[in-house]
Amino acid sequence: TMTQDVMDFIQQSPFAVLSTSDANGSCDASPRGGTPGFIKILNEKTLLIPDVKGNKLFQSYSNILENPHAALVFFIPGNDRMVRVNGTVKILKKEEIQSTLTKAEVNEPDENAELIQALVLTIHQAYSHCPRALKFSNLWQS
Repeated sequence: TMTQDVMDFIQQSPFAVLSTSDANGSCDASPRGGTPGFIKILNEKTLLIPDVKGNKLFQSYSNILENPHAALVFFIPGNDRMVRVNGTVKILKKEEIQSTLTKAEVNEPDENAELIQALVLTIHQAYSHCPRALKFSNLWQS
C-alpha cells in the first residue's frame, strides 16, 4: 500500500516513466506526462494511468497483454526525490473510465490530446527512492 507521503508526491507529479516487459522479458520504458496529479489515486492500493493519444506505437500495451507486471517512477521537476511503484496492470477502454476521467489532463493541449484508454495499476510496492541519482546528475540544473 502507499503511505500518505507517497500519495502526496504522486498528486504533485507531472511526469512518470512506465516500465513494462513482454513474456520474454524484452523491456520498454514509456514517458507519461500531464498536469500534476494526472495519474489518479483511486485508493491506497490502486492507480489510474490515463493514456493520451500520442505516437500510436502502444509497446506498453502489447507488453501488458503478455505480462501484467509494470513499474512507475515519478518525478517532480526541481525535486531530487522520486517515488517508485510496482504492481500489476489491466487495460481499461475509454468507455470504462468516463466516470473517473472525462478529458486529457495535459498542459497546452493540441488537437491530438485525446484520452483514448487507461491502465489500472494494483500496487504491490510503493516507496520513495534515494535522491542520489538526481543529485549526481544535476538533472534540474540548467
